[in-house]
Amino acid sequence: MKIGGVDPKSLSTEDFLVLPRGESEIVFRAVGVQDYGPFNALCPEPSAPKIHKPKEGWVDNVEEPGYKEMMAIYQRRRLAWLIITSLEPSEIEWDVVDPDKPGTWTEWEQELKDSGLNQVECNRVQNLVFQVNCLDEDKLSEAREAFILGQRVVQSASSGQNTEQESSPSGEPVTE
Repeated sequence: MKIGGVDPKSLSTEDFLVLPRGESEIVFRAVGVQDYGPFNALCPEPSAPKIHKPKEGWVDNVEEPGYKEMMAIYQRRRLAWLIITSLEPSEIEWDVVDPDKPGTWTEWEQELKDSGLNQVECNRVQNLVFQVNCLDEDKLSEAREAFILGQRVVQSASSGQNTEQESSPSGEPVTE
């Protein structure tokens, strides 16, 4: 697939965060997640229990406390999976987090803290993941400006006339 002649896969979707550590740096690299299929395979969304209502028949009981708790766990795991999956280019050697075990995913922040990062740094890591996985107004504005600049360059490179002629000689009037 191409959009306006551009293959969307060719665009860079990686960003990085550099945290100073004395004489060296810790570099977190993050990429946008293209597909939630692997998450859904490991962690399917919980189904709401059914309740029978006289006029409506069987309906989902989304207010049932057990279901609400399962959904809260599911949402925490979904966010944690996004974070650890986006950070794969960082080549983090996790001690507790195991990408194949959903029950460990939510430990990513505590593991980073236990390794010496503070809360502000953990927040920056999470923000890096959010930034690389979303289109914010800054990115859209930057893309628009680059597009407009590119259009101007194309127009200036044109060998044709870029202004309209006020009048042109037409020769002898036409007679019938």
